[in-house]
Amino acid sequence: MSAPAVAGLTCWPAPAKLNLFLHVTGRRADGYHELQTLFQLVDLADELLVELRDDGRIERPCGAEGVPADQDLTVRAARALQQATGTSLGATLRLEKRIPMGGGLGGGSSDAATTLLALNELWGCGLDIPALAALGLRLGADVPVFVRGSSAWAEGVGERLQPVELPEAWYVIVHPQVHVSTAAVFQSPELTRNSPLITIRAFFDSGGRNDCEPLVRARFPEVDQALAWLAARAGPAFLTGTGACVFTRCAGAAEAERLRAQLPDRWRGYVARGLNTSPLHELLKSRAARLTRL
Repeated sequence: MSAPAVAGLTCWPAPAKLNLFLHVTGRRADGYHELQTLFQLVDLADELLVELRDDGRIERPCGAEGVPADQDLTVRAARALQQATGTSLGATLRLEKRIPMGGGLGGGSSDAATTLLALNELWGCGLDIPALAALGLRLGADVPVFVRGSSAWAEGVGERLQPVELPEAWYVIVHPQVHVSTAAVFQSPELTRNSPLITIRAFFDSGGRNDCEPLVRARFPEVDQALAWLAARAGPAFLTGTGACVFTRCAGAAEAERLRAQLPDRWRGYVARGLNTSPLHELLKSRAARLTRL
């Protein structure tokens, strides 16, 4: 029999990200790649429903389709936080997926970050953001940017982050309904790994590219077709992460909605607004403000 909850159900957002560019600048001795990228947070988000438990168990009755509970990053994040803090509390986690899996939008990493931040708050663990980011890095290279909660310039394996204020933007994101393995892309001998380092100013002056794009376009015709379709109708289009999702920037929400409405039925499309601050951090800030007033 399940233990009774010690608090009510709470809902926590887990936003997606876009890589506005992605340069692979080297490969380390441990096999990880050195990168430069600019993370743009967007308002397309999963939702994590959390119910506290007083028996220390972590359960996940609802999560990403096809992902066993023990492999789910939300469960792994919760257990990592338990181990790091020694808390005796547990949680039942229900994840409502809206971010497509295997699309380069960082959904799994964002889910893990939301789990760490939400449970740190609800369990009263008291870890600060740098400590949570370090814990998240063990789960995945993209987890720290979601823990820190800002659009950011990133270097290293993606863990060296500098917050960046980006201008307001609307995007159409297209999922061409194929799955791209990040590991396979980074293990490919065809991947360019020697892009020179650039500065933030150089990117804003002349832009950048995604070093994974030529490889992914060659191996996945649907990704190539989606990029070409967007480019023909809306201007420059880009791969995010290692794909499979591609995106283009639009002048506003109405233009983005019109473009999405024209998408071929075989693809899934999303309209997303760019964010400089994660809605998860806005929620944490509002919770802290309410507690201060009490």
